[in-house]
Amino acid sequence: MPPVPVNPPALPKPSGYSHGTLAGNTLHLGGQTALDADMKIVPGGVVEQFRQAFTNLLRTLREAGGRPEDLVSVTLYLTDIPDYQAHGKEIGRAWRELAGPVYPAMAGIGCTALWQPEAVIEMLGVAVIPEERLMVPSP
Repeated sequence: MPPVPVNPPALPKPSGYSHGTLAGNTLHLGGQTALDADMKIVPGGVVEQFRQAFTNLLRTLREAGGRPEDLVSVTLYLTDIPDYQAHGKEIGRAWRELAGPVYPAMAGIGCTALWQPEAVIEMLGVAVIPEERLMVPSP
């Protein structure tokens, strides 16, 4: 099966990218920032932006039949690592609320800017979805 784009209708319509790409039963999740339904970065800082970005990532995962426990890696791009570290407990609570207590391999990478100037975090990931739950979107 050739790679298939995964673009949930609940997320902004992509142009020049895909929210995810399914190759076999491996889903490569494209970078998600804290864009809300109005295409605006949610206000309130790193915890709120983490919650929205992770929610967006999970929407793409669920569109292909995946669950949070199918995540095998997540990479965070952060414009302010000390701010993220200062709010680590709150971010951990948000993770557990959205995904439960299972954590994949993770990395946090500092960067000077993200695509949207107001964004302080961007997340991307990889998930391996069991065949019995895999839902392949129509291309």
